[in-house]
Amino acid sequence: MKKRVLIYILSVFTLGCVSCGDFLDEYSQNQRYAETAQDLDELLRGECFMAFQSSYYVSSQETMSYSSGLTMNYPWLHVMDDDAEEFVSGGLPYTDSYPRNVLGSFYHWGADPFLTLENTQYKDNDWEKFYKNIGVLNSIIYMANDFRSKEEDIELLNRVEGEARFLRAGYYFLLVNIYGMPYCKATASKDAGVPLKTSEHVEDKYFSRSSVEAVYSLIIEDLQRAAVCLKGITPSSTLRVGETAANALLSRVYLYMENYEACIAAANEAMGGAYSVMDLNNWTSGQNVVSWTSPETIFTQGGNSMILTFLSYTSGWSGSTPVNQAFSFQASEDLLECYAAGDLRRTAFFKSSLHAAIPDKYKTWVDYSDTDEVGMDFLIRLPEVILNKAEALAMLNREGEAKTELEKLLSKRFAVAPSVTETGEALIDFIRDERRRELCFEGHRWFDLRRYAVNSIRPLPENFRIRHQNNDYEANSMTWYENGYYELNAYTQDHAAWIVPIPNYAIEFNRGELQNEIRPNRELIRN
Repeated sequence: MKKRVLIYILSVFTLGCVSCGDFLDEYSQNQRYAETAQDLDELLRGECFMAFQSSYYVSSQETMSYSSGLTMNYPWLHVMDDDAEEFVSGGLPYTDSYPRNVLGSFYHWGADPFLTLENTQYKDNDWEKFYKNIGVLNSIIYMANDFRSKEEDIELLNRVEGEARFLRAGYYFLLVNIYGMPYCKATASKDAGVPLKTSEHVEDKYFSRSSVEAVYSLIIEDLQRAAVCLKGITPSSTLRVGETAANALLSRVYLYMENYEACIAAANEAMGGAYSVMDLNNWTSGQNVVSWTSPETIFTQGGNSMILTFLSYTSGWSGSTPVNQAFSFQASEDLLECYAAGDLRRTAFFKSSLHAAIPDKYKTWVDYSDTDEVGMDFLIRLPEVILNKAEALAMLNREGEAKTELEKLLSKRFAVAPSVTETGEALIDFIRDERRRELCFEGHRWFDLRRYAVNSIRPLPENFRIRHQNNDYEANSMTWYENGYYELNAYTQDHAAWIVPIPNYAIEFNRGELQNEIRPNRELIRN
């Protein structure tokens, strides 16, 4: 039996290491036996949730050391869409580790996004971290079922299995939406997703991409089972998983799949929980809007890469002159223009620094003593569930019900909420814009644009594009100026650039069974 419960090291699956031996050597110190339900729970808590990186350790803008890969979770996800712009100010002789340099090739949708603007290659650690977690989760799910036959603590085993299945579903959801094609109803069975590994055993084989449909089928299966296992279980905090979180994530996944009736049903289940929308009429300056104790927060884990990516400024010197300098990103003008007069989110969600708008839904790095800091890398809030349901209703032409859902949110976001008068496609577009306004900088926008592109009812227009300005430095005057822009075309015309490439170490390890589409070189378009 011991061979079956040696669950950590023998089940870990990376899809990409120099060799199996090297990988086992690296992680052998974590080898352990699980003999009870409590052991499984401890393993789940210790090894399967995303690591939390507190902003306490952030003291300046030079925070993105990448020699062995970025330590925070996928910060590049937030700079590829139309909500981000470059933010440069002042002059520095050394910019190697600053966000603009490290994430610049993602911002430009470059052929190799992990090549910095100073032509230094760095490693994508996210792929490896996802599959490492999934390997442990596979074994926990297997052992939870095995322990039931021994009349172990059934309630604890249900919770452990429920949380494990939720996490596995969440990680596969992120994997397929980062490294795979978006879910298209007509072609999902053929479209390239990511490799699926669900066995608790180490398998002596190489892995290739599973279809997008296969990945989503596993996600749905896991979340449905998670909701059953977690029935009636109230998590101790929003840092743990309950039934509401499973249904909330289900509503998101069904929305992506255009299964609108199922989305509405899952949203209804999630909205029956003890959560409420924060009234911004009662918000005061400096208060967190998004936090792990907020009445809106259903689940949160991971760190807050936004804090490192959208830093306001750092003090420095240009020669003998003290200056405020910035080499990072800011909220785009296009996003800010989406907020109507009277929308309280424009003030509550952003702050001004060096004449730039910086995301400020949560305490920033200067407030390192904040004990309520939320993990933005994997966050589920009640407003998203409301918007999931509203969009599904609009897609089914149930417009009155969709507007009722919108009012639940807008009444808390305006002193006097505007009437929603749009109908038909205009209503769908309004809800999509509302998602952008409400969920900005929470990891939704890039995924949303991908799914809008292949939507069977209201696809993005063929002329849709994102333009990202580029700036250059004039040394004599010590000033920055805009010298052109990079352009990303619609998914149907430029789809390889909408998919993050699987890292080379995974491709090499699997002997070519994994493939990436070639991303085109992207030239600067001069003003």
